[in-house]
Amino acid sequence: MRILGIESSCDETAASVVEDGETVLSSVVASQMSTHGKYGGVVPELASREHLRAIVPVVREALEQAGTRLQDLDAIAATVGPGLVGSLLVGLTYAKSLCFARGVPLIAVNHIEGHIHAVIMESKRAGTPVAFPAAALVVSGGHTHLFEVREGFQYRLLGKTRDDAAGEAFDKVAKLLGFGYPGGPIIDRLAPYGDQSAVRFTFAKMKGNALDFSFSGLKTAVLRWVESQDMETEIEARRALRRENPVPSSEEWLAVTPQRTLDLLASFQHAVIVELLTRARASAESVEARTLIVSGGVACNSGLRAAAESARFPYPVYFPSPGLSTDNAAMIAAAAFPKLARREFASLDIAAQANLPLA
Repeated sequence: MRILGIESSCDETAASVVEDGETVLSSVVASQMSTHGKYGGVVPELASREHLRAIVPVVREALEQAGTRLQDLDAIAATVGPGLVGSLLVGLTYAKSLCFARGVPLIAVNHIEGHIHAVIMESKRAGTPVAFPAAALVVSGGHTHLFEVREGFQYRLLGKTRDDAAGEAFDKVAKLLGFGYPGGPIIDRLAPYGDQSAVRFTFAKMKGNALDFSFSGLKTAVLRWVESQDMETEIEARRALRRENPVPSSEEWLAVTPQRTLDLLASFQHAVIVELLTRARASAESVEARTLIVSGGVACNSGLRAAAESARFPYPVYFPSPGLSTDNAAMIAAAAFPKLARREFASLDIAAQANLPLA
């Protein structure tokens, strides 16, 4: 059984062919990082335009790499939400056209569920399948959610961010300090050179749901710290470096980043990691989870992975491989297989939904 997955929820155009829910035959991703980097974040109109340019060649390449023809597919899966509606429309509309032309069923997939299935697919292939019930932390630039995942892929929302997503906080702090976009990978590379206990950050106690997140206060604390220092010269030096070289090396960043700023980056990243893992542990305990899943773009963060390993959780903690942590279409195809088994097909008039809840 083969499913073609198509993902276009934000700024990456992706297509993948997955066989039997476990084997990734191809995974092609066209990044728009160079397009949006100069603006310090994703520009929705530009993202839609880039998707239009990339969607046909990306799908064609995914099929060629997989040695698969459209008529060999059992279904085509596409992200229906959440995400930027203009971006979603490109991938979803192209998937509809292929389904109509070839007479194969369309499967609509929630982007967040895709991130969870990236872990489920890889763990199954490794011979160590996820045990249910599981707690799932989906953490990226657009999402920071905690779910209970039960047998049969039933989901219950346990907690979510009330303001910025964790990845968004990384990007905004990096932009504030002159590192540019995307900020998460840069902070992760430089944080090991700093002292994570140098700057102390605190989080507000959450009223209501104790499993909810809030990163706005942390972001503001970083801003206040920067305002208390004389940092204009070094920030401008980093901006100038980025204008000369859009992708500086770690050594080039270190040359224009004093120790105090490295300490700030390390302390900020440590605070985010502690917040994520503290609530992930609490959510797992609340549902008596047998597994903890951590997925989404921020799951690439080496500090988060190391902290999760050293935390010695009393149950397995699964991360996806880096290539399946960020947005990709293999996770969309993987999430479609249970729906294919249930014959849960979408109508060709289904609409993209910018704010689509998973549970």
